[in-house]
Amino acid sequence: MASPGKKTKPTLKKKPPAKKLTNKKLSNKKPSTKKPRAKTKRKKQKSAFKKNIFVVFAVVLMITLVAFGYFLGKQNDVKTKQSAHVKAKNLYTSADLLKDLSKIKEDQPKETVHEVLRIQSPVVKESKKSNIKRSNAKAVKKHLAHEVIPVNRPKLVIIIDDISQAKQIAGMKATGLKLTPAIFPPSELSMTSHTLAKGLKHAMIHLPMQSGTKQFNKQYKTLFTSDSEAKIVQRVKELRKLFPHVHYVNNHTGSVFTNSYTAMYKLYEALREEDFTFVDSRTIGSTKVPQIASEFGDRYIARDIFIDNEHSIKAIHSQLRKAVHLAKKRGYAIAIGHPHKVTLQALSSSKEILKEVELVYIDSLYRH
Repeated sequence: MASPGKKTKPTLKKKPPAKKLTNKKLSNKKPSTKKPRAKTKRKKQKSAFKKNIFVVFAVVLMITLVAFGYFLGKQNDVKTKQSAHVKAKNLYTSADLLKDLSKIKEDQPKETVHEVLRIQSPVVKESKKSNIKRSNAKAVKKHLAHEVIPVNRPKLVIIIDDISQAKQIAGMKATGLKLTPAIFPPSELSMTSHTLAKGLKHAMIHLPMQSGTKQFNKQYKTLFTSDSEAKIVQRVKELRKLFPHVHYVNNHTGSVFTNSYTAMYKLYEALREEDFTFVDSRTIGSTKVPQIASEFGDRYIARDIFIDNEHSIKAIHSQLRKAVHLAKKRGYAIAIGHPHKVTLQALSSSKEILKEVELVYIDSLYRH
């Protein structure tokens, strides 16, 4: 301890030795400006790049939308113009109505446009046994001039094939409709089937002819393409004796036979000799009957629609509507069905469908 009155020199405190800066103290120093500036620059570049991409995408999207809108507008304009054109085309004005009414008397023909009949005009190709000579052509034409059957309403013929029993005839009559039965010649089904035609004013022969299915060719006295002309002629003469008052014949199956020109020509000629008219059931699209009928100068008569390939009332009614539509369009039509229970039920409930046509027998459509 210093004595009083004696001045003492202040002791200088020694500065502590400078300590090395640690990482913590370094962290307190202001960060260097070089590194952050580079990061900021890169961030700005990325941001600008994203912005540019967004702008480009937005521009492309706008252009696409504008182009799509322009396309839709064009389409609407076209549809509008088409609709306006159709409306203008289909518009039936009062002036048009008065004009049509004034022409009704002028346009009404004495005979119907559709001469639905069998016309045996002069023979184009004479067969060696044909009784019609070219020298008699004028007489034939004169004789047939009165045979035109006027068609004031569309006419529909419905033929019911495969008839061999009296109960089938009774079922047809029970419908209350004018149905034409196509009756089998005597066969295993009934050896007296031909007698069913005796009490009928309107009937046909349903003649078994060779088909592409062997089981259908087993019916009694089926005609084959291999049959001789003599055998075919004999069969037709037999049919005339069995059905003395019948004039129409259609084929049962017969896709192979009707597709053979040679066989079908022999049969067609023999049928004409016995005063029969052939009605083609059209069981094959390549049938030769149209060609042969034309060569004989006859009108080709054929089935237009089968009504009961599908056995349901709904399907049969649908086929009947098609037949009615065709009859209204062309003036007449021929449909073929079978004596199935469902077919007769469908026909019995089809009066509303058939009200737009006149249901007639085959000989009321084609006068023999």
